[in-house]
Formats: sequence, structure tokens, C-alpha cells
Amino acid sequence: MENNNPLSPHLQIYKWQISSLLSITHRIVGVINFFAIILICLWASLIILGQDNYSNINIILNSIFGKFLAISLCWTFSFHILNEVRHLFWDAGYGFDLKIAKITGVLVLLGSFVLTILFYVLGRNYF
Repeated sequence: MENNNPLSPHLQIYKWQISSLLSITHRIVGVINFFAIILICLWASLIILGQDNYSNINIILNSIFGKFLAISLCWTFSFHILNEVRHLFWDAGYGFDLKIAKITGVLVLLGSFVLTILFYVLGRNYF
């Protein structure tokens, strides 16, 4: 006797929820942030090696790709921090209600974009 019904939900029939999307994004962003911190440390260590190496990196960062990279990393760090705060509330036992979980998920997503724009505007005006 052959069973054609799957025992677990598959991607074709599974309805995506904001909590699952944020969980997957949180993991991906965590890996990106890990490598970003390594690159930031390497970039900071170039200051020790002299002005020539440091100015070459600044040329890359002042390009369109460099600005896109800086803004993207600002979003990844903002998203990761806000989602970690959400997880801290979950660890304390708050926010498990489905409605609250959806609201906090949307707040994390919107808040990460707001923080990214805020950091971009502040950085552009002061640096």
C-alpha cells in the first residue's frame, strides 16, 4: 500500500509565516554579520600597515558598490539586533501569542529599515 500524502509539510503546501521568514533571515544575517565583523577587523588592521593600504580601501568604500555594501551591512546589523531583542522577550516568556508574534515581527522588519535610514542620514551629515 503506497501512501501519497506527505507526513510533513512541504514547500509547495506550507503557508509561510512572518516568524518563520524572520527566523530564516536571522540565521542568514548572522552568518553575513560573522564575515562582516572579520572584514571590519581586517580593514581596521590595515590602519596599522600604513596610509597607502587604508586609502585603497577608502576608494572601494566610496564607490557605489562600497556604499551599497555599507548600507546593506547596516541593515543586517540593525535587523539582527532588533530580532535578538525580540528573542530576549521570548526567553523571558512574553510575546508568544500569535497576534503579538506577528506584530513584533513586522516591527522588527520595519524598525530595521528605519534604523538603517537613520544611520545613513546621520552618517552622511556627520562624517
